[in-house]
Amino acid sequence: MMHTEGKTWMCRSCENTESRDSQAEVAMTTQDGQRDDGAPAVADTTQGSAETTEEPCPAEDCDSDRAYSEMMPKPGGSYEVRLFTCVECGHKWRES
Repeated sequence: MMHTEGKTWMCRSCENTESRDSQAEVAMTTQDGQRDDGAPAVADTTQGSAETTEEPCPAEDCDSDRAYSEMMPKPGGSYEVRLFTCVECGHKWRES
C-alpha cells in the first residue's frame, strides 16, 4: 500500500517511489463521510459439516477433543492451512 512522504508516494512493502500528482489526487476518494456497516455476514461452512476429527481444543476453559476441520489454500503459497472449530465451545484455530 502506498503512503505519502513529502512530494512522493512510497510503497511500504517494496519501497518503490513515485512523484505525487496533485491533479490525480483530487480525483481520489477517501473514507470521510462513508459509513461502516461492519464485517459482512459470512456463513461458517465448518459448522454444517457432519464430520469431526479428534483434535484437542486449545481454549483454556474447554476440554473437548473433537473439532470440525477444513482445508484452505494459503494465499500466495503452494500449501494449505488446516482450520479447526471446536464442537463444544466454537473456538477457532489453525494449523499450517
